[in-house]
Amino acid sequence: MAEEISYADFERVDIRIGTIIEASPFPEARKPAFKLLIDFGPEIGIKKSSAQITVHYTLESLIGRQVLGVVNFPPRQIGPFRSEVLTLGFEDENGAIVLAAVEQPVPNGMKMM
Repeated sequence: MAEEISYADFERVDIRIGTIIEASPFPEARKPAFKLLIDFGPEIGIKKSSAQITVHYTLESLIGRQVLGVVNFPPRQIGPFRSEVLTLGFEDENGAIVLAAVEQPVPNGMKMM
């Protein structure tokens, strides 16, 4: 069972929607990954993320895709790359990541409620 948290704890996690505007290989990563540039709208701006999503996605298929990201974690240095947001997803039955997404388009930067 998951550890219980308060609603106030949940509110501290800033999860926003953004659109991937650029995706590129990340050959320096220890595990296969892509480098992403994600537009989170005018309030948050464009942020960088490293994502281990190479099994289910191609670089081309990621452009224009809306994704969920945690925008208020501190940046994390991953090799030569500084990841600024945590792109959210779930492991499939083989451990490969499937991106968390919305059913219909919403404006970039909207906060998860």
